[in-house]
Amino acid sequence: MVQSSDGVQIAVFEEGDRGGPTVVLVHGHSDTHLVWDPVVAELAGTYRVVRYDTRGSGDSTVPKHLSSYRVERFGDDFAAVVDGLSADGAVHVLAHGWGSTGVWEYLTRAGAAARVASFTSVSGPGLHHVRDYLGDALSRPQRPRRFAQGLGQLARLAAAAPRSVPLKVCRANLSRGHDTFTPVDVPVQLIVGTQDAYLTPRLFDEMTGSVPRLWRRDIRAGHRLPTTHPQVLARAVRQLADHLGGAPAARELLRAHVGRERRTFGDTLVSVTGAGSGIGRETALAFAREGAEIVVSDIDAAGLDETVRRLEAGGAPAHRYVVDVSDAGAVEAFAEQVCARHGVPDVVVNNAGVGHAGFFLDTPAEEFDRVLDINFGGVVNGCRSFGKRLVERGTGGHIVNVASMASYTPVNVMNAYCTSKAAVFMFSDCLRAELDAAGIGLTTICPGVIGTNIVDTTRFSLPEARSSDAETVRGRAKKGFAVRRYGPEKVAKAIVAAVKSNKPVRPVTPEAYAVYGVSHALPQVMRSTARGGNIL
Repeated sequence: MVQSSDGVQIAVFEEGDRGGPTVVLVHGHSDTHLVWDPVVAELAGTYRVVRYDTRGSGDSTVPKHLSSYRVERFGDDFAAVVDGLSADGAVHVLAHGWGSTGVWEYLTRAGAAARVASFTSVSGPGLHHVRDYLGDALSRPQRPRRFAQGLGQLARLAAAAPRSVPLKVCRANLSRGHDTFTPVDVPVQLIVGTQDAYLTPRLFDEMTGSVPRLWRRDIRAGHRLPTTHPQVLARAVRQLADHLGGAPAARELLRAHVGRERRTFGDTLVSVTGAGSGIGRETALAFAREGAEIVVSDIDAAGLDETVRRLEAGGAPAHRYVVDVSDAGAVEAFAEQVCARHGVPDVVVNNAGVGHAGFFLDTPAEEFDRVLDINFGGVVNGCRSFGKRLVERGTGGHIVNVASMASYTPVNVMNAYCTSKAAVFMFSDCLRAELDAAGIGLTTICPGVIGTNIVDTTRFSLPEARSSDAETVRGRAKKGFAVRRYGPEKVAKAIVAAVKSNKPVRPVTPEAYAVYGVSHALPQVMRSTARGGNIL
């Protein structure tokens, strides 16, 4: 126990590595220190973790007087806990809800910067932030949108006011006059739940004037982040503490730094399969031009070398891996290596694929399976290995699965290829719905007739009497692509644009758009056309 300035007894709990940096955890209403259990499990191995029950909760004193719940008193409690620590130097702080509000008050005091090394605030603005936002929004009804936003936030706060002690807190503070706020001279990191039922993300938009050193991470989550996203909070604290201690800033931290200039995909890691040529290579180059760091993979080592050469010539950090996407074990090992060495990719592009032409009855079973294993299995393997790591990371991301116009265009001599791409399309639709709750977007790309080297590697399944016709058909197709003049760089541009806008399905080329519409509106037309689609 420690005693606050007004005699209230505060219950303090300590665990973790006593030789490590100290992090103080402050809970909100109506929780106790136990709400931090999942976060402590993440931090205790390397940090000295100190947490306490705020006044009116858990094992701490429950004051009776209304004045005991003014925000200054919560700041006094924090001061008593920090001053009671035997560790020298400043502490890192992670606080949630009203606990965060109390720490904001403490940080305005003289000497606070000497005791607090960093402050990670979770779903908890300072009172002055709330008053400034509401005062500005509600004092100008001539700005209808801003005024409506202010009314909406006021309604949220009314809904947030719980009973008993938290109600006392509201009565003791929200009816007070407006205090003059002193800028905070401490590195501050905001964790904002974009689905918070009580606090609109707009409330945190104008803090740069009062907090010169500011980081912000918006998470697709509600108000209860300590229990729903403990790994995100622990990682955020660790990354900021490590950086302030002299370590290079993690990519996530760089992306969170408010006011830092960056290109659209600056401080972003993008993984592209099938990047040894064609659409994969151009996609890697397109993301690199937007500022991304790139992981490229392919079964073609020589092609990868050329892609890396082009990326590095443009100044982009690039990492190469030779991977057979049809091998689930190899893809899992690849994902493990990438995430351990470079971090979890923010964008995953499952592009690797092969072409095939031939009637189903002329196609050997092993060849049909090969097409499905690469075109569909490769996408499944990539989504499974990287998707689960994106969900575990807890901060969203985006997956791109490259299908084809063939996914909704039946062609009698492309059964294996159309089937594999149709499987990618439906698989992506199902997975998109599943990943949405984790804030992970998924785009299905459906290119039309694109001139790539897939024609050179396409296998043809022909009757024995016509096996010599394969090169003739290949040459005919290559001439058609050359006349078409629609290259892989246009698909790459569409992929980048689709990720920016979180578009679920993106046909590429005019014919892909047209056939997409016809396939949904007039499916019988597509079936009839398929009967006459013999290019062999």
